[in-house]
Amino acid sequence: MHHLWFEHAWLPEGWARQVRLGVDQGRIATVRSGVLPVAGDTCDGIALPGLCNVHSHGFQRGMAGLSERRSRADDDFWSWREVMYRFLDRLTPDDVAAITAQAYVEMLEGGFTRVGEFHYLHNDVDGRRYGNPADMAQAIVAAAQATRIGLTLLPVFYAHGDFGGAPPAPGQRRFLSGLDDFATLMAASRASLSGDMMIGIAPHSLRAVTPDELRAILPLAGSGPIHIHAAEQVKEIDTCLAWSGQRPVEWLLDAHDIHARWCLIHSTHLTDAECDRLARSGAVAGLCPVTEANLGDGIFPAVRYLEAGGRIGVGTDSNILIDAPSELRALEYSQRLRHRRRVLLTDPAAPSVGEALYRRTISGGAQALGVEGGLRVGASADILSLDGGHPSLYDGNMDSMIDRWLFASGRAIRTVWRAGHKVVEDGRHIAAEPVRLRFRQVTARLLA
Repeated sequence: MHHLWFEHAWLPEGWARQVRLGVDQGRIATVRSGVLPVAGDTCDGIALPGLCNVHSHGFQRGMAGLSERRSRADDDFWSWREVMYRFLDRLTPDDVAAITAQAYVEMLEGGFTRVGEFHYLHNDVDGRRYGNPADMAQAIVAAAQATRIGLTLLPVFYAHGDFGGAPPAPGQRRFLSGLDDFATLMAASRASLSGDMMIGIAPHSLRAVTPDELRAILPLAGSGPIHIHAAEQVKEIDTCLAWSGQRPVEWLLDAHDIHARWCLIHSTHLTDAECDRLARSGAVAGLCPVTEANLGDGIFPAVRYLEAGGRIGVGTDSNILIDAPSELRALEYSQRLRHRRRVLLTDPAAPSVGEALYRRTISGGAQALGVEGGLRVGASADILSLDGGHPSLYDGNMDSMIDRWLFASGRAIRTVWRAGHKVVEDGRHIAAEPVRLRFRQVTARLLA
């Protein structure tokens, strides 16, 4: 066992002083507050638990910024998707490993210590399976190993191009699976994991999976998480209504026992009834505010949903900008723009919007990725320390520390430990240079 000592640490019950954490085999074994450090302890200043990134497509980090040119008068998610299809056409497993490693370096530098990788790029460039069906999954595992980020792998089942089993488009050929193929892929992906990596399942969306297929694949999740895109786009809702007479979230809630292992990604466009029912289900709404803003998706009804007891996590989705404070800031600011009021996403126990958001997303994000969150015994030792010398944080006032970090400081993370190992020092990942060099080489070739 080794020990980390902090002048201040944000424990589940709130801020504590002089906190000594015992770390054994990557997990927090002991928590003591009000004690002095012992010789040999690693000492730091202000500690927070790392955040779970509930929704990532790692390979999309390589195309960040490439879709910001007008291609048509009504540019939206669907025109962005065409840019994405063109980008992924040439990717090899080695390319995906290099690009995803860069994304994971930035996640660790930006406050995320575990990622839910919504992994749907399974096939070779011609649409055929690789000889090893888990080649692409192993590329993601390699990126996680190289950077030490925690990984919850979410292999995606994707069989159709739209509701009702419509044929897929040519650009989707690298995503596609049949039921038997997908079971083989899940088994091979599960066998590729190491350490505290986990696996769940991700039926892509009701556009990409039929009702019978959805029922057939759910057992493959075992006891792991179940993630699905739902109600991200207005066009998606209109097409779902034409197909079934119901909206996507309404259909899911009626057709399945949606429970705490489910995470509905985006859920942007909810009726009041859907919002309240989803909150009561115990599932997590996986929100990606920066990507949702970038794509023009819309604004999730977070005020009503949280007042109804809903659970949330945040993710970086398209990875156009990777930074935990930016996601939480965008979530709160979107609500302010929608309601034209301030300080909205608090709770009765936390008048601080920063603390309330961080507490909710620590808990909901950990639930969505199948792990324990927070600085508590039994949880992974995934810890951030803030730069107490930053101009916005230097006075040491803990009552407003998280607010000032999230809303006023920019990048102020000094050190990150993942499973007790130091992976970020002085704000920079310890493997940043070789990872970034390989990323530059790969993207230079792909974008030439």
